[in-house]
Amino acid sequence: MMLASRNSSARRSIAPANGRPGPVVIALPEDMLTNRVTVADTPAYKRVETYAGQPQLDELTELLAKAKHPLVVAGGGGWTQQAVADLRSFSEGFSLPVAASFRCQDYFNNTHANYAGDLGIAAGPKLIQHMKDCDLLIAIGARLGEITTGAYSLIDIPVPKQTLVHIHPGAEELGRVYHATLPINASAVGFLSQATGLEPAVAPVWGDWTKAAHADYLKNPQVPGPVQMGEVMAWLRAHLPDDAILTMGAGNYTAWAHRFYQYRTFRTQLGPTNGSMGYGVPAAIAAKITAPARTVVAFAGDGCFLMNGQELATAMQYDVRVIFLVINNGMYGTIRMHQERSYPGRVCGTRPAIPTSPILPAPTGCTARL
Repeated sequence: MMLASRNSSARRSIAPANGRPGPVVIALPEDMLTNRVTVADTPAYKRVETYAGQPQLDELTELLAKAKHPLVVAGGGGWTQQAVADLRSFSEGFSLPVAASFRCQDYFNNTHANYAGDLGIAAGPKLIQHMKDCDLLIAIGARLGEITTGAYSLIDIPVPKQTLVHIHPGAEELGRVYHATLPINASAVGFLSQATGLEPAVAPVWGDWTKAAHADYLKNPQVPGPVQMGEVMAWLRAHLPDDAILTMGAGNYTAWAHRFYQYRTFRTQLGPTNGSMGYGVPAAIAAKITAPARTVVAFAGDGCFLMNGQELATAMQYDVRVIFLVINNGMYGTIRMHQERSYPGRVCGTRPAIPTSPILPAPTGCTARL
């Protein structure tokens, strides 16, 4: 909330509740915070879902009939449990591989035979190749922004080499970066409710393509050192309940929770899509207060964990029993990576640990104690 001066009029800037959801900014004169008035209650808004037209659905069916290597990318906001169920039905009906856009992995059961992985900050090399090689790309709800497209390198601009079907609730998003063969101004909820009624015009021929995409997703790498994060994630997959909630902030450490944990039900992944550090700890505490019967794990880097460590007092006050998994490499890893890549030998201010920490040798150049 932003406060205006006493003699200014009340102003508000509200992104539309329908279409692509956005932030709300309200500016008030100070006297509105003290004067008592009687006003009528405003009814709650009713969200308006948008749908594809029949000619668009017919064209989509025709494009699927001609495809050899299709790929669905699911993402964006405004999804519901029913939309998730409809996406599964659509995928199964056409044997379509489904990839998730950045931090939208809980839109599709990651253990499903049609799941291909996530297009996040650590997308698998095989999935990246599938993205490049597909001949029909169906984006449902996803903006196809920087992270999902590998810094806009996986899809040609302005005209993709893939046949692109872009379904998005915000009309302003269609054609803004990519010119789709078939743009559809519809919400994920609305479109998928229609997609479940579609039937293949011919039997899908890409069964092996879908199987290969899922098999490539299941591969775990080995990394140097005694701590094998792939094994840690495998243990979590085997022991956490299906409705366990994982929260995370920003950083290279999140790659493990993206690529190697399997989200099986809707609303089990909480993380910012704007690169905000420190989100995981307070989000986990809020999630546990909201759903006390569910297991909640805050997946955090050491730097990310410290940014909102004061919220542990909130957890203690309300007896909130969150599991905190801290991936400690003794540095702000993402920032350090960019420093060492772009400015070798000029590391600065990326070590939250004390200078005598055995984790890392003292860096050269500028240092900052935090």
